[in-house]
Amino acid sequence: MTKETFLSQLGSALSGNMDSGKVNENLRYYSEYISGEVQGGKTEEEVLQMLGDPWILARTLIDADNGTDRETVYETGGTYENQSAGRNRNGDAGGKEQESGKWWKKLLLVLFVIMIVLLVFAIISGVIRIFAPFVLPILLVILVIRILKGKRR
Repeated sequence: MTKETFLSQLGSALSGNMDSGKVNENLRYYSEYISGEVQGGKTEEEVLQMLGDPWILARTLIDADNGTDRETVYETGGTYENQSAGRNRNGDAGGKEQESGKWWKKLLLVLFVIMIVLLVFAIISGVIRIFAPFVLPILLVILVIRILKGKRR
């Protein structure tokens, strides 16, 4: 895919879902972003691969425009110009944005492990509750029989 194809598909997906001024602002932003990354040493193909599917990107932008996902898109400021200004000399976004996506994955993993431990504990305690009324009397009978056999010898 080329830059022009990407921008064309993005524009098609955005038009009709947000006003034309915002569509043009987004297209200008992504055009400048791609150019900046290419000037920073990346290939156009690498940049477009990082951006992903233009239709999915458009859905995110539309959701953000509707107010359902503002924190994700406007993470660094409030406008696309602020996001562009926040990039370093190589055109990369700062490390904070890249690392901010990692903490919730770690938290999710920790919560998953805790949930598995609790599930195993619940299963074991449930099995004990079910079999305890039967197993304890049987163990007591076996213990009494052994004690009685020991006294007869």
